[in-house]
Amino acid sequence: MPGTSIGWFHFVLAIAAIAAGAAVALTPKATRRHRNLGRIYGCLMLCINITAFMMYGLLGHFGPFHVAAMLSLATIIAGWVPVRRRSSERWVQQHAYWMSGSYVGLLAAAAAETLGRIPDTPFWGTVVAASLAVSIIGAVVISRTVPRVLARLGR
Repeated sequence: MPGTSIGWFHFVLAIAAIAAGAAVALTPKATRRHRNLGRIYGCLMLCINITAFMMYGLLGHFGPFHVAAMLSLATIIAGWVPVRRRSSERWVQQHAYWMSGSYVGLLAAAAAETLGRIPDTPFWGTVVAASLAVSIIGAVVISRTVPRVLARLGR
C-alpha cells in the first residue's frame, strides 16, 4: 500500500476510477448516464495524474512512472477533445478508442502496482510484464469490442 497521504489518496482515486471506468464501459452509449459517468471518470483520471506527479518515493526523482502519467493524461485529453470539438465525422470513433485505451492503461498500472509489490519478485521485470500483458489483452478486447459498439450506434 502507498505509504504517504498523497500515495493513499492516489490509491483511493485509482480504485474509484477503475469502478467509474467499468461503469462507463458497461453503460449504454450516447446517454446522459454515460456522459455523467464519463465526466466522473475523466476528473478522477486527471486527479490521479496530478497526484502521480507529486510522488517521488520510489526513485527520488522524475522517472518512468511519471512518463506513464504523462501518457495517461495524453490519452484522456485525446479522448476528450473530439467530444468537445465534434469537428470530424470520426469524433465518436476517436473518443471511443482513446478513452478505451485510457482505461486499459489504468488497468495496466493497477496490475503493475499490485504485482510489483509481491515479495521476492524482480520489481522491474514484474512491472513490465504485468503492464505488457494487460495492455496486449486490452488491445485485443478494444479491437473486437469498440467496432461492434460503434456499429450499434450507426458509426
